[in-house]
Amino acid sequence: MSEHPQVPTPGRAAPPTPPAQPAPGRGQGIRTLVILALAVILVIAGTIALAVARSEPPTGSVAPTQPVAAPAPVAAAPESLQDSVDTILSEADQYRIGLALADVSGGAERTFGDADAFTAASTAKILTAAAYYHLVEKGEAALDEPMGDYDAAFQLKAMVNDSNNDSWQLLIDAVGYPQLIAYAASIGVTYDPEKNLLTAADMALILKKLYAGELLNADNTAQLLSYMQDTNNEDLIPAGSRAGIDVHHKYGELSGELHDAALLSYRGSTFALVIYTENRDGVADDGQAEVIRDLTRAVEDALFPVGVAGR
Repeated sequence: MSEHPQVPTPGRAAPPTPPAQPAPGRGQGIRTLVILALAVILVIAGTIALAVARSEPPTGSVAPTQPVAAPAPVAAAPESLQDSVDTILSEADQYRIGLALADVSGGAERTFGDADAFTAASTAKILTAAAYYHLVEKGEAALDEPMGDYDAAFQLKAMVNDSNNDSWQLLIDAVGYPQLIAYAASIGVTYDPEKNLLTAADMALILKKLYAGELLNADNTAQLLSYMQDTNNEDLIPAGSRAGIDVHHKYGELSGELHDAALLSYRGSTFALVIYTENRDGVADDGQAEVIRDLTRAVEDALFPVGVAGR
C-alpha cells in the first residue's frame, strides 16, 4: 500500500512537527572536538606563562647584562705623558733616571730622562735567556742539556724567575761571550756581557721583539714570558700597576742601580716599559722603588685612562 500524507482534522490545529534530531553519534563528536581544542589552548597558554617566568630573575636577584664590548686597542701614548713624567723626574732629581716606552705593535720607542747607558744589572738576563733559546732552536743547544747540578731548563727558570746569578753565569758560558755579543747585535742592540751596559731604549726593544715573536718561536716565547710573572721581587712595576693589567717583567739591582723592565698588557694593547734608576751614592734606596711605582702609574694613566681599567 502506498502511504498518504496525514490531513489535519477540520477545527483542530495540526500537531507541531518535532525538530530534526542529529544523527546518532554526531553530537558526541562535536563535544569531543571542543574539549580537545580547549585543552590545546590551555597547554599553549601554560607554556607561554612558564617561558615568561623563566625569563625573569628571582626576587632579589639582578638580571644579567650583556658584556660590554672591549674598547679598541690603544694606538699610542698621548703627548700629555711628557708633562707627567717630567714632573716626577724633577721631583726625584737626586737620581739618574731613564725611561723608555714602546708599543709592541709598532712605532719607535719614546724615551724620557737620561738616554745614556746604565749598568743593566739583572734586566740583561732576558737577553741571555733569549740567546740560549735561540741556540736551542738552531739545534746547537738543548733544554735538557746538563748544566751545573741540573739542566739548562732549570737554570733558565732560576735565572729569570728567581734572578739567580749562578744560573746566569752558567748560561752566559754556555752561549759564549762572542756569540752573546753577536746575538745582541743581530736584534739591534750593542751589548758586551763583561760591561753589562744597556740603555732603557735598548731593553725596551728587546722586550718588544720578544713579545712580538720576533726573537723566538711561540713555545719558547711563552715559556720565557711565564718566568717573568710571580717573580722573587714584585715590588717595583708590578706594585705600581693597576689591577687587571698583565705584567711580565725582570727587575735588576746592583750597588746604586735599581731597575725594572716590563711588558704591560690590557685589552689588546701591549707596551714595553723600562725604568732604569741610579743612586749616585752607590746604594739603592726606597726612594728609587717609589719613583718606579710613580712612573708606572703615570704611564698607565696615559695608556689606559681611569675608568677604562679600574684600580
